[in-house]
Amino acid sequence: MLAGRYYEKLIWRRRKEDPDLIKLWRSRLIEWRRQPAVVRVDKPTRIDRARSLGYRAKQGYVVVRVRVRKGGRRKGRPRSGRKPAGLGVLKLTPGKSIRWIAEERAARKFPNLEVLNSYYVAEDGKYYWYEVIMVDPHHPAIKSDPRINWITNPANKRRVFRGLTSAGKKARGLRAFRGIPPVVKRFKRKRRESK
Repeated sequence: MLAGRYYEKLIWRRRKEDPDLIKLWRSRLIEWRRQPAVVRVDKPTRIDRARSLGYRAKQGYVVVRVRVRKGGRRKGRPRSGRKPAGLGVLKLTPGKSIRWIAEERAARKFPNLEVLNSYYVAEDGKYYWYEVIMVDPHHPAIKSDPRINWITNPANKRRVFRGLTSAGKKARGLRAFRGIPPVVKRFKRKRRESK
């Protein structure tokens, strides 16, 4: 099992070096560009990554692939007079990451599901593709599973729009720390106590 997961990670890392994998990904992107922006898929493209983020191959779990454009905000140029500094057209970036935007679009497409997590899949010159793991909180298999039934709590309703997913927390700056990492602090405290 672990060897298989390691092999999958190795293949993912070598996808831009192996000629067969380059050809496979090129054909996939040609197909994905023709599909709608939000598509439900049968199984994850990166099964090892999906499982590490909480996906299980059982009823109640859904995987959605989302296509999001690259770059900053597109703003229309004002028609009336401005100083060049006051146009407000270039260098405007949203406060959300593109991955968070992808999660929100998936949640709007499937309003009965909750977003669990998401991960990067592919990109070309114009788009990013992310796969979003979604869970049905009303499904009996989810309600009876102690590992995931926390998502049925009303406090977790529409969590993606409140910045409670991993991408949302990162964009809100809740994962960053300043100064000494917590592990080093604990190690230094233990050394002080032992003296």
